[in-house]
Amino acid sequence: MQGVKRKVVYVSLYELIAIGFTSFGLAELAGQELGRASIAAVASSIIAVIWNLVYNTGFEYWESRQSVRGRSVLRRAAHALGFELGLVVLLVPLFAWWLHISLWQAFVLDLGLIVFFLIYTFVFNLAFDKVFGLPASALPAQ
Repeated sequence: MQGVKRKVVYVSLYELIAIGFTSFGLAELAGQELGRASIAAVASSIIAVIWNLVYNTGFEYWESRQSVRGRSVLRRAAHALGFELGLVVLLVPLFAWWLHISLWQAFVLDLGLIVFFLIYTFVFNLAFDKVFGLPASALPAQ
């Protein structure tokens, strides 16, 4: 599976599974009912997808104007850090408000989500590539 179909399947599966895990995690860690935590999980998923589109569009616009081309380790690290910081700014107030917890508790909760998503993304990508094969960009040249 390649192209747009692969991207749609990837994002759909990734987010649906993430919402499931996040719902249970938020319920347990924030001491909330599963329904309330699930709404926070769905909202954070929607925000993350929209933020990803906005952030990457802006980053790629900035990147296209740089005299040094390519993606060094430093540029990749700056990209990841910028994305995560933006997501923290967007999600911490939402979690505090919706889950009726302090900003500090929401921040700590969000840090836990960042760690979870680092591991989840790694494992999900391995499994996705095993089931659906590698994308064309990663296949050996023929």
